[in-house]
Amino acid sequence: MARRTTTPPPPEDFEEKIVGIDVEEEMQNAFLEYSYSVIYSRALPDARDGLKPVQRRILYGANELGLRPDRGHVKSQRVVGEVMGKYHPHGDQAIYDALVRMAQPFTLRLPLIDGHGNFGSLDDGPAAARYTEARMASSALLMVGSLDEDTVDFVPNYDDTQYQPSVLPAAYPNLLVNGAAGIAVGMATNMPPHNLVEVIGAARHLIANPTCSLDELMKFVPGPDLPCGGKIVGLEGIRDAYLTGRGSFRTRATARIESITPRRKGIVVTELPYLVGPEKVIDKVKDLVQGKKLQGIADLKDLSDRQHGLRLVIEVKNGFNPDAVLEQLYKLTPMEENFGINNVALVDGQPRTMGLKDLLKVYVDFRTDVVRRRCDHRMRKAQERLHLVDGLLVAILDIDEVIQLIRGSDDAGTARTRLMDVFELSEAQANYILELQLRRLTKFSRIELEKEKEELERTIEELRAILENEKLLLKLVSTELADVAKAHGTPRRTVLLEGSGASATASASSPLEIADDPCWVLLSSTGLLARTGSAEPVLADGSRSKHDVVIGAVPTTARGEFGLVTSAGRMVRLSALDLPTLPPTNGAPSLSGGAPLAAYVDLAKGEEPVTIVPIGGDAPVVALGTAAGVVKRVTPDAPRGNDWDVISLKDGDRVVGAGVADRDDLDLVFVTSDAQLLRFPARSVRPQGRSAGGMAGIKLGAGARAAFFGVVDPSRDGIVVTSSGSSGALPGTEGGSLKVTPYAEYPAKGRATGGVRCHRFLKGEDTLVLAFAGNSPARAAAANGVAIELPAADGRRDGSGVPTTTVIAHVAAPPATEPTSAGSGAGSQDPGSSPAVDGSVPDGEQA
Repeated sequence: MARRTTTPPPPEDFEEKIVGIDVEEEMQNAFLEYSYSVIYSRALPDARDGLKPVQRRILYGANELGLRPDRGHVKSQRVVGEVMGKYHPHGDQAIYDALVRMAQPFTLRLPLIDGHGNFGSLDDGPAAARYTEARMASSALLMVGSLDEDTVDFVPNYDDTQYQPSVLPAAYPNLLVNGAAGIAVGMATNMPPHNLVEVIGAARHLIANPTCSLDELMKFVPGPDLPCGGKIVGLEGIRDAYLTGRGSFRTRATARIESITPRRKGIVVTELPYLVGPEKVIDKVKDLVQGKKLQGIADLKDLSDRQHGLRLVIEVKNGFNPDAVLEQLYKLTPMEENFGINNVALVDGQPRTMGLKDLLKVYVDFRTDVVRRRCDHRMRKAQERLHLVDGLLVAILDIDEVIQLIRGSDDAGTARTRLMDVFELSEAQANYILELQLRRLTKFSRIELEKEKEELERTIEELRAILENEKLLLKLVSTELADVAKAHGTPRRTVLLEGSGASATASASSPLEIADDPCWVLLSSTGLLARTGSAEPVLADGSRSKHDVVIGAVPTTARGEFGLVTSAGRMVRLSALDLPTLPPTNGAPSLSGGAPLAAYVDLAKGEEPVTIVPIGGDAPVVALGTAAGVVKRVTPDAPRGNDWDVISLKDGDRVVGAGVADRDDLDLVFVTSDAQLLRFPARSVRPQGRSAGGMAGIKLGAGARAAFFGVVDPSRDGIVVTSSGSSGALPGTEGGSLKVTPYAEYPAKGRATGGVRCHRFLKGEDTLVLAFAGNSPARAAAANGVAIELPAADGRRDGSGVPTTTVIAHVAAPPATEPTSAGSGAGSQDPGSSPAVDGSVPDGEQA
C-alpha cells in the first residue's frame, strides 16, 4: 500500500512573493546570452591566431605538459583531462573531437597535433581517447612560441583558479593556412585551407606595400590549396570570396583514363575533393548504377593503401567512352563538390566577414604587436640583468672591502643597508651580491662579466632601435615569416583550372557509348592487337612502320567482329570493341600501344597465330595453305560459337598462311623449304565448307614442306623474299643469304605441280629459313619487332642470296586499302620444330 505524503504548511510569518516578468523580454535575453556564448566561446575562430577557444586551450595545455615533438607521445586522454580540468568548461568528447581534427592530415593543411594511433579517416571515426596517443607537432611550436615573453594577454579560466592566454602568438597566418569551419547562432564560418608558402608570401608583400591591391595579393595566393589535392574548377568565385569574404568554387577529383586490362579501360581516381571519402563515392556510384542512372560502369574497386595512397579503380564497360563516363561521374557523384566560402572570424571581439586583404592585415597587425611586446620584454630583461652585472662588477673591484663589510654586519638586513650606502647600490644589486657564490670571485669571472655587459648593452641598443623604428620592426616580422615558410613550406597540391574543367576529349555533350564507326583492326608480327580510330587506309603509301610489321589488317567497325586464323586450323571470333585504340599519328602508326594476343585468345601448346580475316555474312572467301602443301578456300559462313575449325588437318600438319581470296584472278602462292615457288590462280580452288580438308596445292619433294603460303594480286607490283641457311643451325641465330626478287619473274603453273626454283643454296645451306611473296612495298622486322630495311628487288628468280648478318623474323605486305581486295600473306622464320611431311598429296580433295 502506497504511503501518502503531504506538503507541510508554510510558516506563519511566510509571505509569498511572485515577481512578474515579460516572457518575450526574458526569452530575448536568454537567447542573446546563449548566442554570445556560442559565438565567442565555441564556434568562431579568432582572426589573429585562427583558433577556436577549445583548440587554443588544447595547444596551451599540451605545451604546459611539455608534450613537445622531441618527446614521447602520451595518451590522448591525458591531454583531454588536462584541458577539461583546467581550461575548458565543456565535456571531454568535444575536446577530443577537436584534438582529433587537429591531428588529421586530410583535414588541416598543416596539422598541429602529432597523433599516434587510429585518428580516423574520411569515412571512419577515430578510436577512443584511451587508445590513441598525441603530442604537439612542430607547427604547433610556432603557435605557442614566445608565449612566456609577455607577447599576449592572459585571462582567468572558467573558475578563476588558472590563467590561460586569450590568443596564441601564432608565428604564421594559421586561419588562412588551415582554414576553419563552425556553426554559431545566426552565423557560420567556412574557410578553405591554403598553402603556407603562398600565404606568407602575400603577408610579406602586404608588409612591404600596405596599399597593394587584391590582384597583387592573388599573384601570391591564386586560390586554396586543399590537403587531399584534387582540382579547383573555376576561379571567379574564389576572387569574389577574396574580395568580399563570400564566394564558392568547385572541387574535383583527380582521375585519369588507364588500361586496366588489355581488354578494358578504366578510370583511376587518385585524389578526391576536400573532406570526401572513397566510401561515399563508392556508395553513390553503386546507387546510381542500381537505379540505372549511370551507365558504362562494369566494376569499382578500392585499392587504396598506406604506401600508395588513394586509388579507386572504376572499370568501364566495352563500348562506352571512358571520358564521357568520367564526365557523368563528375556530374552525378561526390567526385565533384561545391565549397562555399564564408570568411567569418572574430576581430576585437566582434564577428566580421573579411576578404583576403583584411584577413592578412589583421594577422600582420597582430604579429607586429606580438613582436613589439616580445622585443620590449627582452629589452626589460636585458636591462635588469645589466643592472645586476653593473652592481656585481662594483663589488668585485672592492671585494675585500665588501667581504669585511658583510662580516662586520650583525645580520643580512644590516649588510644590505651598508652595501647600499657605501657603494651606492640598489636593493636588487645588494641582494644579488649577498647571494654571490665564492667561485664567482675569480679573475676569470670578472672578464666574463665585462663581456656579458658588452653583449647586454649591444642587445639593448638593437632592441631599442627596433622599438623606436617601425620599419625595422616590420622588417623583423617579415624575416621571421620567411624563415617559417622556408622551414615548414610544402609544394602546392591542388591544381587550379580557369575554365569548366571539361575533358579535352569529351564533354557533357559527348556520346556516352562508342559509335559504330568504321576502323581497321591490326595484328602485328609480335602478337599485338589494336584498332585504329578511323577508316583511313593503314600503311597504304608504303611508309615504314615505327615498330613491328602488320601481318594482318581487317576493315571493320568499332562494334564489329573479326576472325583469327591459327596454325591449328581454328578460326577464333574476336570483337573489335575489346581492342585498344591507337592514337592518331603522322605517317605509319606504331602498334606498341596494342594489347597482347594472349589477353584475348587461349592458344594450345604449339599453336600460333597466322593472320586475321573478316567474318560474318558479307565476309570474303579465305584461302589457307598448310605445311603439307594442302590449299583450301573456305566459305565465309560463321557459326554462333566463339571458335570453330576452318580446315580438317591431318596429324602433324599445320596452317602456314592464310589470306582473303575473294576474286578468281588472284594468285595463291606456295614457297617450300627446298626453295620451290608455285603460283596458280585462285579460281582453280573452289570454295569448300568448314569441315572439308582442302585439296593438293603444291607437290612437295622428299623431306620438304611448305614454308609459306599467301595471296598475291598479280595486277600490282610484288616481290619475293627468300633467306637460306642451314637446317642444323638454331632458328634466329644466323642471318643466312637474303634475296629479293620481283614477283613477275616467276611464271604461273598449275595447281598441284612442283613450281619453279626460287633460290639457289650456297655451300653449307640446305633449307629456306624465311620465305615471303606479296605485293610491295613489303616491310620486315626482327623477332623483337624492330623494323629492318629490305634491299630493292633486283635478283634472278633462281639466283643465290647475299650473305647478311641481319636476322629477319617476319616480312609482311602492306594492308589492303579496300575491303574487297586481296588480303596479305606473311612470311615467318622457320621454327625448325615441325616434323617432315610426305609431299605425295593426291590431286584432289582430302577427306
